[in-house]
Amino acid sequence: MLVLSRKKNESIIINSDIVLTVIEIRGDKVRLGIVAPKDVPVHREEVYEAIHGVKAQSVEVKADDEPRT
Repeated sequence: MLVLSRKKNESIIINSDIVLTVIEIRGDKVRLGIVAPKDVPVHREEVYEAIHGVKAQSVEVKADDEPRT
């Protein structure tokens, strides 16, 4: 898993056509804005699981994994 640090109003670009932007950080919640092509489905994990009837594959972060910035 790639772990990145971002501040409010900073973005991450995926494959040159998906942009994730940190909109707001309030306590332990982070609001993200996502711009993606219409043919790319974007769902919260619990919605994905409800749609597909399966548990989404979890990724475990090890303590020795260092965040990349």
